[in-house]
Formats: sequence, C-alpha cells, structure tokens
Amino acid sequence: MITLENISFDYCIKCTVCTIYCPVARATHLFPGPKQSGPDTERLRIKNPALVDESLKYCSNCKRCEIACPSNVKIADLIQEAKWRYLKQKFRFRDYFMSHTDLVGSAAVKMSALVNFFMSLSIVRFFMEVFLRIPMRRVFPKYNSKTFRNWYRQEEKAQHAFQKKALYFHGCYVNYNNASLGKDLVKVLNAMGIGVIMPREKCCGVPLIANGYLTKARKNASFNIRSLANNLQNGMTVIATSSSCSYALKYEYANLLRLDNSAIFNRIEYITKYLYNRFEEGMAPKMKPVNLRAAYHAPCHLERMGGVMYTIDLLRKIPGLDLVILHSECCGIAGTYGFKKEYYDISQKIGQELFRSIERAEVELVITDCETCKMQIEMNTPYEVIHPVTLLARAIDQ
Repeated sequence: MITLENISFDYCIKCTVCTIYCPVARATHLFPGPKQSGPDTERLRIKNPALVDESLKYCSNCKRCEIACPSNVKIADLIQEAKWRYLKQKFRFRDYFMSHTDLVGSAAVKMSALVNFFMSLSIVRFFMEVFLRIPMRRVFPKYNSKTFRNWYRQEEKAQHAFQKKALYFHGCYVNYNNASLGKDLVKVLNAMGIGVIMPREKCCGVPLIANGYLTKARKNASFNIRSLANNLQNGMTVIATSSSCSYALKYEYANLLRLDNSAIFNRIEYITKYLYNRFEEGMAPKMKPVNLRAAYHAPCHLERMGGVMYTIDLLRKIPGLDLVILHSECCGIAGTYGFKKEYYDISQKIGQELFRSIERAEVELVITDCETCKMQIEMNTPYEVIHPVTLLARAIDQ
C-alpha cells in the first residue's frame, strides 16, 4: 500500500549520479545500480512484492549513493528495507555468527588465546570456506584477552571524579577486539580534563541489519536509546570511536528501524567532531611532534554523516604529522559483506584503487575511523592502520 510515509523514492530525479558513484555497480554487472534497485523499482515492489529483484542482495549498504544524491533520497535504506522485506531468507549459521557480535565476542574473549590460534590456521580457514562460505583468504581480527568493559571497571571511580564528562558508546570492536583504542580514548579525554562514562550497551545493530536480523536490531537499538537517554546529564554528549556505530545511533535507528531516538539524536557526536570542538574551545592537550608521514582514508559512513572534515582538521592539529589525504574511495569490505564468499571477490575489486593509492602515497602508516576499513587495508597492504584517537594518544605520550 502506498502511503505518504513510503514515497521518498518519488524525489528521485533520475540523474543516475548514484549509480556512477556506486562501487558495487562499478565492480560487477550483477548489480544494476542504486537508482534501478532503489527508487526505480520501489514503486513496483510496494504494489507487487513478487516483482522483487535478486540483485538487491549485492548492495553493500556503503551509503555512497546517498552521499552523491542531490535530492536526498534515502536510496540505501530503500534497498535494505526491500531486501529484507521481500527477498526469501534462509538461515545461515555464518550470518548468525557474524551478526550476533555480543554473543560470539563474549565467548571468544574467554578463550581468546585458543580462538586466535585456531583462526590463524590454514586448515581451519579451509573448512570455514567449505562449510560456512567464509573465504579462506579473509583475515579475522584477533580477540582481546579480556573485554574493554572489564578494564574500565578499575577506572570507573576515577572517571566519575571529573567535573566534565562524556558518555562513551564503545561498540563491539573495542570491547572484544581492540581494547587499546578504548584505552587511548580515555587517555586523550582525561588529558583534556574530561571523564569517560560508560552506561550499559548492546551491539549498535549494524551487523544485525546487514544480515537481516531486524527484530533483534530493533531490540538492541531500543535498549541503547533508553540506556543512553537515562544517563545523559549536565549537558553530556554521546561519543563513539566507530563511525558506523555513530551513524547507526543517529540515523539507522530512525530511518531504517523506525525508532524514536529524539531523546539522544542531538546529543550524539562522532569522536573527532567532539574533539575538534573541544580543541577549538582551548581544551587541546599538550602534544609533542609525531614526526611521521601518514595517509588518511575516509570511511563511507563518516562521509555520509559529513564528519570527514572534522577528522582531517583534527589530524592537522597534531604536530609533526605529514598528512596525505587519499581520494575518496570505498575500501570494499562494508562490514560483514567482505567476509562472505559470494561477495569476497567484489569486495576486493572495489578496494583495489584505494590500495594502489596508499602504495603511491609512500607513507609510514594509514589512519582511518572505521574498524572494518582497518581490517581491509591491513589485509591488502603492508601498512599498520590506526584510529585518529590512537595517533592523538601517541602524540600525548611522546
């Protein structure tokens, strides 16, 4: 049924700029492009769901079509919603495993040494490809020996003693795979006189949405909205070090999951925007020159939020940093997309121009705001990839 709520496709002016900017359409003929898969066929799908096209599944939800769209059509949201509403779904353990990050992560951390060892074995990855359709060549991130939240419990009392505080939505990656990034954030904010408060949270829902578990994603999102709203006091801001988590909290909850996040919407800031604004207020910590040449890769979801300029300007405030800003390119991994055998070759093809531009830049390391971009770049280039916050922490440590 057509209603006023579902005719955003009608704002499409058929300019095809979204298809030109779509990395998947450039990489494979199997995906006709965002215009055709989104607004062009949405008016048909809502009249007759039988008209659904299987090519929808190739959309990686990178949001670059929405970045390019001059009419602000939510093209990627149209495609994602159609994919899970109309396409026939079948249960795959692989998709369940990769989307339920809290369940898998909490178990893996307890056996991290064993899990990390077995995941490095070629024979294990071979069987994962055969039975789970996870490509053997895909490298998985290692798990922490304990969760970031466990580490934080020892610091919690000291964080509450700060007069100025921020609410930190750490996300699954920091909690289970990269606790050092969370520690770097605490170090940087504490050096600026800001305490870090961490209310209870669940996975932001990005991997759940990507794998069709929308009911579970809505439950997680509802929990996160309540938890953050209940802890927002005295002008606090909700910050995140994951650009995808930040995008989900602010936009996916409202646009795709149809949830009311107005209680937190205007209080959410991606970490580099938050830090940039504090620096401008004169709260910058003392830093020494890092004396290195680094390339910066802007993640797609951060570009969709309009947050790239804050990361770049923040990095330019680090003394001794020779910053190379790479041309805007999708790395191809798109969360769990690049971990699936059926999309792996597409994912790799999408990222080739980015990998070549990094090689041409002749840098010492790469900086990016996104954890899965980090995984993709480190797997395909010889460079270490770090978060902007980590580089700030290194400058403070000098």
